[in-house]
Amino acid sequence: MTATAPRPRPSRTGQPSRTGRPSPAGRPSSIRRPSPIRRPFAAVALLTALFSLVSGLLLAGAGPAAAHAALTGSDPQDGAVVATAPKEVTLTFSEAIAVGDGSIRVLDPSSKRADTGVEPKDLSDGSTVRYGVELLPGLPDGTYTVAWQAISADSHPISGAFTFSIGAPSETTVALPSEEVGGGAVGTVYGIARYIAYAGFILLVGGAAFVLGCWPRGATARPMQRLVVRGWITLTSATLAMLLLRNPYTGSGKFADAFDLDGLQAVLDTKPGAALVSRLLLLGAAALFIAVLFGTYARREDAVEKRDLTFGLAVGGGVVAAGIAATWAMSEHASTGIQAGIAMPVDVLHLLAVAAWLGGLVSLLVALYRTPDIGSEAVRRFSRVAFASVLVLAATGIYQSWRQVGSWSALTGTRYGQLLIVKVALIALLLAVAWFSRRWTGRLTDAGTASGTSVTSVPSESSVTSEGAAETVETADDVAPERAAQLARQRAALTATKKKRIRDADAERSGLRRSVLAEAAIAVVLLAVTTLLTSTEPGRTEEEAKGASTAATAPAASGPVNLSMPFDTGGRNGEGTVRIDIDPGRSGANELHVWIDGSDGKPMDVPELKVALTLEAQEIGPLPVAPDRLAEGHWSASNVQIPMAGEWKVDVTVRTSDIDQVTIDKTVKIG
Repeated sequence: MTATAPRPRPSRTGQPSRTGRPSPAGRPSSIRRPSPIRRPFAAVALLTALFSLVSGLLLAGAGPAAAHAALTGSDPQDGAVVATAPKEVTLTFSEAIAVGDGSIRVLDPSSKRADTGVEPKDLSDGSTVRYGVELLPGLPDGTYTVAWQAISADSHPISGAFTFSIGAPSETTVALPSEEVGGGAVGTVYGIARYIAYAGFILLVGGAAFVLGCWPRGATARPMQRLVVRGWITLTSATLAMLLLRNPYTGSGKFADAFDLDGLQAVLDTKPGAALVSRLLLLGAAALFIAVLFGTYARREDAVEKRDLTFGLAVGGGVVAAGIAATWAMSEHASTGIQAGIAMPVDVLHLLAVAAWLGGLVSLLVALYRTPDIGSEAVRRFSRVAFASVLVLAATGIYQSWRQVGSWSALTGTRYGQLLIVKVALIALLLAVAWFSRRWTGRLTDAGTASGTSVTSVPSESSVTSEGAAETVETADDVAPERAAQLARQRAALTATKKKRIRDADAERSGLRRSVLAEAAIAVVLLAVTTLLTSTEPGRTEEEAKGASTAATAPAASGPVNLSMPFDTGGRNGEGTVRIDIDPGRSGANELHVWIDGSDGKPMDVPELKVALTLEAQEIGPLPVAPDRLAEGHWSASNVQIPMAGEWKVDVTVRTSDIDQVTIDKTVKIG
C-alpha cells in the first residue's frame, strides 16, 4: 500500500499551522490574521474619548450653569443712596423661582443680619415675580449688602448680591462667597452626571426601539442586549448621583452634604427632586421591559404570538420612554416661560426623536461590527425610522428655537443662540453623512450573499478548516462530553467566522460601517452641545434681563417728570387739560400731582379721576394710583412706587358726568 500523508488537523485558533501540524493548545499558530472583533472596541473607545473631550471643553468654558430666571430689578436699587431706612427690600425676577429661609439676606456694615430673618414674602402680581424681606427698625446709616439665592423654575440654582446705602456710603466688612452657587467640584460632577444621563437615555430608548422596530432577531444578540442594559445602568446611576448631589449643588457645594438626610428630604419636596424620583420609578418599569424583551420575546417562535407581544412591548415601552422624557420636560426649560403647556409635550417628542435617531445609530454601529446576522432589511427599516425622527426633530426644534430665542439679536448675541447655531450646523453635517449612509444602504447585500456570490460557492481557508474539524468528531459517543462540547463551540465559532469574513468582503457593508461610524462621532459632539443647551440661559430671557438691567441702571432724570394731556369726554363742559408732575421721576417712591384745567384755563373739578402706570416692555402693570383731592382741580398721591426705570405709559381716566368719561395716555421715560 502506498502511504498517504495525514490530513492536517485544525489548531485551536481555527487555522492550520505553517507545517500542517496542529498548534499546541492555547498557543497561536504562526499565521495569524487580525481579528475583526477588536474593531468595535476601538470604535467604542474612540467615541468615548471624543465624548469626554467635547464634554470637558464645553464644561470648562461654561462655568456655573446660567439659569432661566434672572434678577431684573430691586428696591432699593444696586448702589442707591436713600435718605431714610426703607421698611423692606424687594427683588424682582424674570421668571418664577423657589425660595426658602435665608434666600434673601440683608447684612449691615458689620456683617450682622439687618432683616427680620423670616422667609421672604411673595409680592408677585400677575406676570411680575417679586419677593421681599422686612428690615429691622432703626437701622443706622451705612452701606448694606443684599445677598440672595434661589432655585430657578427650570431647576438651576441662581445667586447674587448688591449694595445700597442709608444716609451715606460707608466701609463694610461683609465677605461674600467668591464662587457662585452651582459651581465648584460639585457643580462639575453634577454637570457630568447630566451629560451621562442623556447618553444613557439615548442608548436605552434608542437601542430598545432599534431591536423592537428594526431588527427583532437582534433580541437574541448579546451585543445588542449589553448595549441596552448598559444604557439602563448608565441612566440609573446618573439619576441617583444627581439626586444625591442636588442638595450640595443648590446649597453648600460640599460633597459631604450629599448624605444629609434633612437636605435630601428638602430636595424631594422640590420639583426637580420629584422629577428625579419619578425617573427612578420609571426605570424600574424599564427594567421589567428589558427582561421581557431579551427573555420571553427573544425566545418566542410562534409568529402570531410574537406579533402580539411586539405590539404590547411597543405600547408599554413607549409609555415608559415618554414618561422618562417627561421628567426632563417637567423640570427644565420647557416647564417655564411662554406656552409651557405646549412646550412640555413638544419637548417630550423632541427627546424621543433624538433617542430613536441617535440611539438607533449607535445600535446599528454595534450590529454592523459585532453581529454577523444583521441583514439589509433591518438597515433599511432603521433608515426609514431615522428619516421620520429627523422630520419630528425639525418641527419640534423650530418651535423650541423660536420659544427660547425669539429674535435675531438673541440668536447671534447670546451664548444660547450661538450654541444653537453650532447645533444646527452639526445636524446639517450629520444629515450630509447620513445621505451617504443611505446610498450604501441601497446597495447593501443580504446575509447569505456577498457582492452577489453565494456563501457556499466561496472556498476559503476557514471552510477547509471546518471540514477538518468535522472529521475529528465522528459521533458524540466517541469522545468525552467535555471534549464534545468544546468541539461544538469550535464548529460554531468557525461558522460565525466564515460568515463574518464573507460579510467583511462586501464593499457596500464596509462603506456603510465607515459612514455610520462617522455619523456616530458627529452625534457624540451633537449630544454634548445639546446637553449644554439645557443648562444655558435661553436667549430670550438673557436679552430681557439685559434690557431690564440697562433700564434699572440708567442715570436718573435731572428733575421731575411733567406731562400735559388734553382730553374731551364728549359731554357738556367735557373738554380740558390734565397736567401731571412725578417727583423725583425715578424708580422708588415718588410724589404724584395732577391738575385739571377746563377749556377756559381755570381749575376744573371732576367726579372721578384715576391714574395707572404700565411698563409694557417688562409686562409690569398697570399699577393703579388713587390720588386724593387737595383743592379744586388739584389731586395728589404720595409714595407712588415705580419698581424700575424705563418707558412708562401713564393712563389717566377722567369722568365729567355719570355717562361721560375718557381715558388718555402718554408714554414718558422715568429714571
